[in-house]
Amino acid sequence: MSAAGKSAGRGAAILWMTAALFAATVWLLPAAPVQAMNGEAKVVYHADYSDPRRFSAMLTSINNMITTYKSDLRDYDVRIVFVAHGIRFLTEDALAETPFAADAALRERRENLRGRLRSLVDVHGVKLELCDITRSEIGLSEDELYQGVEMVRSGVVRIAELQQQGFAYLKIE
Repeated sequence: MSAAGKSAGRGAAILWMTAALFAATVWLLPAAPVQAMNGEAKVVYHADYSDPRRFSAMLTSINNMITTYKSDLRDYDVRIVFVAHGIRFLTEDALAETPFAADAALRERRENLRGRLRSLVDVHGVKLELCDITRSEIGLSEDELYQGVEMVRSGVVRIAELQQQGFAYLKIE
């Protein structure tokens, strides 16, 4: 056999082996990642900032996400974990003389933000979780919080727990 014939034969053998390995790899891959995309979407948003514009952007993001999931007929579990300055968006209290005191920008947008947040909770089932360390540090009663806010011992620990449970972490910048 000529050198060219041997080279062509080796090339065909390598090509055949590569195709066989690729097919075996695809066949052996677990189906879980594909199934996970068709399963329940789990997302946790981290709200620890004071800027009402960022909070508004987060609400828009969540609404768009849920609209997409619903149009895809996909189940979802979306949560917002509030830490530190995020407490401003869960109460009508002005939080005077605290590091989280309401400013003019928040007072101007509070009613709109509250309504949009309420809609996400009531209509779309978004869950609200507040760091109890933040709440207790400023002495705010749980009665002063919007209806449906669930207390968690530590907001950052809760976020870590949710991530361990497969929740995707999102934070609006």
